[in-house]
Amino acid sequence: MSAAGESGREMRARAADLEQAAERATDPQERQRLKDKARELKEQSEHAGGTGKPDIDPM
Repeated sequence: MSAAGESGREMRARAADLEQAAERATDPQERQRLKDKARELKEQSEHAGGTGKPDIDPM
């Protein structure tokens, strides 16, 4: 699923997974790439609002 289709919660969970992978990475370039991707996902999750619920008018 693309980042645009994920809820904020899913993006934050994915970011946490990437941060953990970065901690385990032995290659400095790979570690930095994973950290950068995690940071991007965190920023996107902040813009997504984090609830994952659609904004629908019940009336």
